[in-house]
Amino acid sequence: MTAGRRAVLAAMAGGLLAGCAGPHKDGGSPASPGSPESGAGTPAGQDRRPSASTDRPPVTRAQIVARYGRSVPHTWGFGAPGVVRSLPRTTRDIALTFDACGGPGGSGYDQALLDLLRARHVPATLFINSRWIAANPAVFHRLAADPLFEIANHGTRHRPLSVTGRSAYGIPGTRGAGEVYDEIAGNHAELTRLLGAPPRFFRSGTAYCDDVAARIVTDLGERFVSFSVNGDGGATFTAEQVCTTVTAARAGSIVLCHMNHPEGGTARGIAAAVPRLLARGHRFVRLSDALHRA
Repeated sequence: MTAGRRAVLAAMAGGLLAGCAGPHKDGGSPASPGSPESGAGTPAGQDRRPSASTDRPPVTRAQIVARYGRSVPHTWGFGAPGVVRSLPRTTRDIALTFDACGGPGGSGYDQALLDLLRARHVPATLFINSRWIAANPAVFHRLAADPLFEIANHGTRHRPLSVTGRSAYGIPGTRGAGEVYDEIAGNHAELTRLLGAPPRFFRSGTAYCDDVAARIVTDLGERFVSFSVNGDGGATFTAEQVCTTVTAARAGSIVLCHMNHPEGGTARGIAAAVPRLLARGHRFVRLSDALHRA
């Protein structure tokens, strides 16, 4: 067994790794294990089924502050009540999700990865930050028009979602209910404008949140989706490590990887893992294919 393989297995045994924080200053470094503590038309690739946000008047910032301004959180980590960390009970489905974080050092585009998914007809959910959209507008429109992919909300400034300013991996969190609203609603409005329909799913920068912030996500008409398998360690894993980790995913897993670090091992690791998972009888789905709103 190679040293790299031993490192991945040790990380898996010790708990989940960090969410979306690349190896650059802008995103921190998630290589160490972390413990979960508790407008012109509608692109073809975006799910158009009604969401909660279309069924009621928009919630305002003032309403969120009034509702949660004095709330005290009780959890902090990758999970909280209402946060989705796996698919419903299933015999074979796995959801591949890819974050695009944006910002200095994090606005790259792993074209090899997306080309691989297209070639293998593998659907995926893409969590995209507003800064990445600003840096890659043409690429974004191509991805949004591709029916293999659905676009989800990865926040406005890529910040951990906290009502008390807690940090994760060196990234300062949102401070108060108003900033939580800004982090969610800013990119929500941008994606709605670009896609013609609101995004259904949200993942914060680093995937960290507290339970109050998670409730705010729900109030704004989205579902907070975390992960059950950290596939590329915040874009720090080698191709071998990515392959080992993703191949170990079980049915019902939500796999988190990154599509904004083409210099990493994600594309080659996914290329090796996908045929192995298919050979074991698994099926890849978008989140909206498996998670249904009431």
